[in-house]
Amino acid sequence: MNYSSSEIWLIVAVLAIGTFLIRFSFLGLIGDRQMPPLVLRMLRYTPVAVLPGMVAPLVFWPAATGGEPDLVRILAAAAAVIVAYKSKKVVWGMGAGVVVFYGGLWLTGLL
Repeated sequence: MNYSSSEIWLIVAVLAIGTFLIRFSFLGLIGDRQMPPLVLRMLRYTPVAVLPGMVAPLVFWPAATGGEPDLVRILAAAAAVIVAYKSKKVVWGMGAGVVVFYGGLWLTGLL
C-alpha cells in the first residue's frame, strides 16, 4: 500500500486524538476521584503485562525468520523467564536472555 503524505498525516492525527481520549478518560474524567480498590489492584499489574505483550511476538513470530519461531529465540526467552523468576530481578532475566540469544546466534553461525 502506498499512502500519500496527507493520508499519513491524517492517520497520525487520528491516532494521536485516540490516544489522547483514552488517557483523558482516566486522568481528566476520574483523576480527582478515589478509584475502587479492585481497579487499583488491577492497574498494578499493567507494567507486568506490557513487557511480555511486546516481547512475545518477537519470540514466536519473528520477522527475521519469515514469521517462523526458532530455537534460539525460544531458549533466550525461557532463560530470561527462569532467571528473572529465580532471582526476583527483571534486569538479571533480561541480561540472561540477551546472553543466551547472542550466544545462540554465534553458535549457530547466524551472527
